[in-house]
Amino acid sequence: MGFALAGIAHGLRTERSVRFEALVFLLVLAVLAFFRPGPLWWAATALASAGVLATELLNTAVEALADHLSPEFHPQIRVVKDCAAAAVFVSVIGALVVGAALIVHLLRR
Repeated sequence: MGFALAGIAHGLRTERSVRFEALVFLLVLAVLAFFRPGPLWWAATALASAGVLATELLNTAVEALADHLSPEFHPQIRVVKDCAAAAVFVSVIGALVVGAALIVHLLRR
């Protein structure tokens, strides 16, 4: 657990996108606390948010490793980094879909 917490701390300390996504997650928790949707919405939101943060941390790890292995530009390293960034993008799209569904749910109450 210590290594995991160190990884989270490193991501928060060094990556603007990790800090932004963590802040968004805290705001989402505040919105959930205010509107108090059912437990399924809490779970869906937590899973979507965890997915975004997890892929962002994996992206950070992949980029650090790629930069260490090949500090100069290399086309294959570019592919690795682009695919890792794409994974973050896909997870963000999924989280936005969950957020949109939650908003629709809250508006229909």
